[in-house]
Amino acid sequence: MATTPALLGALEDFTSRENWDKFFALRGGGDSFEWYAEWPQIKSPLRSLLLGAEGADILVPGCGSSALSEELYDLGFRRITNIDFSRVIVADMLRRHARVRPEMRWRVMDMTKMQFPDGSFDFILDKGGLDALMEPEVGTELGMKYLNEAKRVLKSGGKFVCFTLAESHVLELLLPEFRFGWDISIQAIASERSSKSAFQTFMVVMVKGKMGVVHKIESRLDQNAEYCNMKQANAVIHALQDEIRIRESHTSGVDVLLSLRDLQLGAIGNLKVIVPGRRRQLILGEQGSSLYSYKAVFMDAKSQAGVFAYHCGVFIVPKARAQEWLFASEEGQWVVVESAKAARLIMVFLDSRHANADMDVIKKDLSPLVKDLEPEYPEETDPIQFMMASDGVKQRDILQEVTSEITGPMVVEDVVYENVDADQSCMSEKMFRRLIFKRSSGLVQSEALLISDSPSEETDNKNKNSSTASRRKSQKKGSKNSLRIDHSYLGSSYHSSIICGLSLVASALTAAASSGEKVNTTIVGLGAGSLPMFLRGCLPFLDIEVVELDPMMEEVAKKYFGFSTDEQMKVHLGDGIKFIEESAVADHGISTHSVPNGKGSNTVRILIVDVDSSDLSSGLSCPPANFVEDAFLVSAKKFLSAGGLLIINLVARSSAVREMVVSRLKVVFEHLYSLQLEEDVNEVLFASPSERYLETDHLDEAAAKLKAMLKYPVDVESDMKNLQRLK
Repeated sequence: MATTPALLGALEDFTSRENWDKFFALRGGGDSFEWYAEWPQIKSPLRSLLLGAEGADILVPGCGSSALSEELYDLGFRRITNIDFSRVIVADMLRRHARVRPEMRWRVMDMTKMQFPDGSFDFILDKGGLDALMEPEVGTELGMKYLNEAKRVLKSGGKFVCFTLAESHVLELLLPEFRFGWDISIQAIASERSSKSAFQTFMVVMVKGKMGVVHKIESRLDQNAEYCNMKQANAVIHALQDEIRIRESHTSGVDVLLSLRDLQLGAIGNLKVIVPGRRRQLILGEQGSSLYSYKAVFMDAKSQAGVFAYHCGVFIVPKARAQEWLFASEEGQWVVVESAKAARLIMVFLDSRHANADMDVIKKDLSPLVKDLEPEYPEETDPIQFMMASDGVKQRDILQEVTSEITGPMVVEDVVYENVDADQSCMSEKMFRRLIFKRSSGLVQSEALLISDSPSEETDNKNKNSSTASRRKSQKKGSKNSLRIDHSYLGSSYHSSIICGLSLVASALTAAASSGEKVNTTIVGLGAGSLPMFLRGCLPFLDIEVVELDPMMEEVAKKYFGFSTDEQMKVHLGDGIKFIEESAVADHGISTHSVPNGKGSNTVRILIVDVDSSDLSSGLSCPPANFVEDAFLVSAKKFLSAGGLLIINLVARSSAVREMVVSRLKVVFEHLYSLQLEEDVNEVLFASPSERYLETDHLDEAAAKLKAMLKYPVDVESDMKNLQRLK
């Protein structure tokens, strides 16, 4: 019976049991139906795969009315179990096959909730089942549940055979799910030249091996070119190349940052078993599964001979203490494991996203994440123990709490940290001024160093002539007023990354400085003004214009953080996106806002986007999502049409969101670089529309040039070692 529009209309949702029952009822029984990959096309590769395995236990999930099972049965494969959640089709298939193929079994069963013991089957033959569960608008939840069940019921050494159209959203789930402990091969299925199908079918075979081992992928697509739809195959080849690069990174010996899902899939072996001395870095949490994501280190105690207080513990490290030797070094971390007396310890590092957040909220958010990392321990019934180092703040003085209609509630505070850095013995004596955004669970937006403002000789003489009581009163009253912001200090490591990335245009900056020409620099996002003030003092030939949406930010920056404006430092209050769009249009990217008399300049231009997002639903903490939309990126390219750098401070809550941003930048810009420091969640992206002004061949020399220009010390060479070229 042919498939009519009315039949297809019954299948608006491929994941609905009711829709499938309706489809099969309308279609009627008595004959087979294939969505793709007819038996004549798959017979040869499938027979080769099953050769000599006639006695094997075979599962066909989502069997529908396909002829696959009956054809295999007639070839001698008798131990076949077919499942489908449609009672209508299972009843029809039983009527058709019960007498002529009595050994074949049929069961009404949901493939995402199989009722079979672990390790029941030698082969699982999926023909379109995964594709049906993976409709883009449905997401990956059902597909992931199904694959988990398929892996569970497959025997060790068993083969999961998937006939699929290999669309990108399917491969994005399939390939990572079988990354650890599985051999994978893929080939195209030949179709008859007269076939009307516009889609190419692929056969992906996954062999269940030893957990934790990463195998290479065997691709036969190049060999299939004569009969394969190569346009569709090329997209698959690109996806395989990306997956191969990831697998190579896991086998390179480098301590790759893993996800919780990687660990669940067996990246480091069986999580239920303690492996003495096992240690790996990972990311816990992602968009949709938790409020936050966390950098963490997973450690099994080196010796399991002693008595442990806890079978599994979580040790939370606040941002203020993350760089201490005890927590930042591997050697120090093992000291913590030993002192915590835990058989397994997960050390979790808080950063700027978690600052001042309620610790009960953090623990509640972490609990389901670390539960998956809990080992099986004899007679252990106690819950996972949470431990925490203090936040390191010895003294806190709140200067102002204010609420802006745009930014929301903000706090300005002075703090003294109790911890002492290994290379700064006086750290506990230093005071820092912080600007906190409460809308982002206490995000420390800016941190500045306070230093003594040496009194003048006139003031000294006045103090000498005053009474002792008056001097004491003056000193006590003026102790806070005698401090000022040190604008040569950068409180954020990603700000240092922004500075270091200017090495990419070091020669252009040197030429401008030598000729006395100003370099147009636009910064979207003022914050407390730390970055623009540092740039003005560090590279005095920059002509800086800051675009800030919230007028209250300028007030706070000037009142509490020593921000000031002059001929080379201006503030434009308004929408940053609109500002760049208008500037890009004006004279093909020459901004009349920031160039005197509207005259253009032939020097390099710099555009820095350093804005946090109040809406985290997009998966971006920085910048807001509209700053990485195509429209803004195109405007930024026009803005930099004469040559220069777009610099974006990026904080993405998931790798998928990060990859989306990077892919958009790759489309718009000719050159793209990334700089990410291990201890920071921020990644700084550098994009340029052309090679003009770029120095990419001799970055060491370029870094040295930039360092020679800087008026303040910045470890340029060290940071530039982390620079990666993305395009």
